[in-house]
Amino acid sequence: MSIVNERRKINKAINKAKHVFLMAHKDLDLDALGSSIGMYMILKRRKKKSFIVIDDKTHEPGVEKVLRELDGVIEVIKSENIEEYMFPNESKNLLVILDTNKSELVQAPELLKKFDNKLIIDHHDLGKTSIKDGIMINDNKVSSTCEMVTSLIEYYDVEIDSYYATILLSGIVLDTNNYTLNTTAETFYTSYYLTSLGASAKKVQYLLKQDIVEYTERQKLMAAIETLEGNVAFTKATQNTIYRREDLAKVAETLLFFNNIEASFVVGRIGKDTIGVSARSLGNYDITKVLTKVGGGGDTYSGAAKFEDSTVNKVAQEIKAIIKEEGE
Repeated sequence: MSIVNERRKINKAINKAKHVFLMAHKDLDLDALGSSIGMYMILKRRKKKSFIVIDDKTHEPGVEKVLRELDGVIEVIKSENIEEYMFPNESKNLLVILDTNKSELVQAPELLKKFDNKLIIDHHDLGKTSIKDGIMINDNKVSSTCEMVTSLIEYYDVEIDSYYATILLSGIVLDTNNYTLNTTAETFYTSYYLTSLGASAKKVQYLLKQDIVEYTERQKLMAAIETLEGNVAFTKATQNTIYRREDLAKVAETLLFFNNIEASFVVGRIGKDTIGVSARSLGNYDITKVLTKVGGGGDTYSGAAKFEDSTVNKVAQEIKAIIKEEGE
């Protein structure tokens, strides 16, 4: 259901609040940050005191550029300092969660207990750990949370600067992998609308530019590709190289461009004692059947899992065994 059709729920939650806190998922990407900034602009129009909660210590290049360029323009706080920003009457505080609906994936899971009023706006499939005690606005048929928030901006006729329009457009381009995944006519219309507000395609490419060292490391993963069950691309990193989660995700997305590939799985170390799995699908292969068996999750097009105190080889063997099992 279109987010605009849920506007009464959204209006009720916003109108009741004095202070609003915006929080997306850990390891911010441009869809998470863009949708947060878009909602920030809507709330500013409503004259609501608003804050974006960001605890990430490091950021991917595009997110880093936006935060640097908007330093002092938008109010960004850390979760550990939230008490000093909350309205004295607890019932007048609202927590808006964007680009995830899973409790363990938000920037600061402990904040969920501090708010009685929660509004979740997301485009990923619901699951066992989806937040239950809040107003859920979920549409897994849209390309991105930026698309959802842009629909609200248009409906409310909120005037936004061309730079904010560009950030929202970059979130759409990112989540659709340059309009190749989960793209509908509405996605193209939303992109046109943002362009009419001054969004710059050239600036989008600037925000999406990649670090050459990180790109080279991802290329190493491409050298170890194998095909499983005829239509699943699989690759794993070396044991000692540590990647960011988004690096594994980008490789998984790239693998979908090969002929006859319907899904992809990438395994690599994402921390000293943590192994990550990133998976992507064109929609015809159910990656969640594999991921849920190892404690992970996702939706039709993307998913992930992580393992503590294991090795890349052990995790790779386990994932491959499940893929084979599912293919039988």
